[in-house]
Amino acid sequence: MKIAVLGGGNGSLAAAADFALAGHEVALWRRGEAEVARHREGGNVLRVRDGKGSHEAKLAEVTSDLAAAMDGAALIFCPVPAPAHDDIAARVAPHLRPGQVVHLPPGTLGTLIFARAAQAAGTAQGVAFAESGTLPWLVRKHGFAEMVVSARATRLPTGIFPLALKDQAVAVLDRAFPGVIEPCGDALSGALMNAGPIIHPPLIIMNAAPLEHFPEWDIHNEGTQPSVRRTTDALDAERITVREALRYGGPHFPLADHYADDGEEWMYGRGSHGDLTDSGDWREKIVLTEHRYMLEDVKLGLSLLVSAARLAGVSVPVAEGLMAIGGAICGEDFMETGRPLSAVDLDGMDRAALQRFLTEGFPA
Repeated sequence: MKIAVLGGGNGSLAAAADFALAGHEVALWRRGEAEVARHREGGNVLRVRDGKGSHEAKLAEVTSDLAAAMDGAALIFCPVPAPAHDDIAARVAPHLRPGQVVHLPPGTLGTLIFARAAQAAGTAQGVAFAESGTLPWLVRKHGFAEMVVSARATRLPTGIFPLALKDQAVAVLDRAFPGVIEPCGDALSGALMNAGPIIHPPLIIMNAAPLEHFPEWDIHNEGTQPSVRRTTDALDAERITVREALRYGGPHFPLADHYADDGEEWMYGRGSHGDLTDSGDWREKIVLTEHRYMLEDVKLGLSLLVSAARLAGVSVPVAEGLMAIGGAICGEDFMETGRPLSAVDLDGMDRAALQRFLTEGFPA
């Protein structure tokens, strides 16, 4: 099938390469003509290295013309950072057609931003919007068109908006990720599977001093100490409590399974954390006020979790505390500038009305 992949970051290039290697027709959309020209000079070839060796993937098209990239695509795959959702959604909306699926991995409830942009453009009917619990790859770019993949998702919990289009969405996503997609209900359920706002806020905030002091620091290696892990477990317990209070069923994919050597397999399968730290690719300079772990996961992700907790009537003191500290570091009130439910126009609804809207979508 034809897949349009949006963006030029780690996830976008990994997606484009893997989809092409699987035999799909891949159109990669990038904003800049200079980047498009570099891809064309290289024959639209991407190079991937993983545990099985080196692979070359030839893309059908690389373009800065979004309409051309999306034309005839069954799947629009958009792994861009959450702060870019508003801009990309406005660009995508005019070109959507019934039967297409827009996939955000993960989404931080960006599905609603894309869906509302499509509704405003008159293109929402018949389009499904999906978001999953994590990016399907642990990946870092090692050059303009080359990347190293440390792990691939083996289980991908995914929520759909509107849930009434679940069958349409899952049929398309299963072709892109055979045997990996696990439907978990509506879009808010998918957003509350997002691992980023659980794993990254303790890592970036509790490692703030070494991140600012040292020229490079690996928060997934020396930054993941027992006190950080205990905080992560407490934060994840709050996430699961919110899911249960909103009547979302299991499995809830507790993050502890990511670190465990046995028990339930997590999203990336067994041993992925060791593969990540062994790669050395996450030893980097992190600027606290600029990095996506702060702007995407603390600011947007935790404000969403806290607002969902308030809707559910449960207490989430660890999430609120980490969010408040992150806001202090950045000089902002993240509940005002982040992505609580009100930021995607889901405030003012009780649980029943919210979940009815998430199931039925916009009126025809």
